[in-house]
Amino acid sequence: MAKPYQYATPICLILTLLVLLGIIIGILQSNPLIIIIFLLPSIIYEVYRTEGKSTKWASWGLLATFIAEVFLIIANISFDLAGFLGTSEERLGGYMVPLGDIKVVGPAIMAILSLILFTRTRGRYTRWLAIIIFMASFAIVYSLDPTVFGRLVRLGAKEGLRQIRY
Repeated sequence: MAKPYQYATPICLILTLLVLLGIIIGILQSNPLIIIIFLLPSIIYEVYRTEGKSTKWASWGLLATFIAEVFLIIANISFDLAGFLGTSEERLGGYMVPLGDIKVVGPAIMAILSLILFTRTRGRYTRWLAIIIFMASFAIVYSLDPTVFGRLVRLGAKEGLRQIRY
């Protein structure tokens, strides 16, 4: 059964403004935790709104990745996945993910899960939330490591061109 949408537009609008505020403050202060805190309500609302099997899986995966990311940042855990695996990028769910510090991989996975949510849902509010989460994920990566951000943008552009060709 479809979720009620009577207040969905104002809720999504408020969540958009909240995330944009979090992105601005987080980037200005070079603190990804601020962006993450402002993103939490959007992720919770996304989990609530999703209904399909694959979208429900993606939204719960998004929440789990989010929680892991909070833990890694608060505990200041660093681990070089690129060095460990011997590659600078890995294919995950059909998408290329740049590797580096483990804290950067979480937002990249969140971006991929938001893309899955965007492409596999028909609900406009779920898509709206997916876009918000996608933008915030890129901002988190940028605040953690601008060099990985550049690699992620290049990989995204390559993947976009690949999708257009096929």
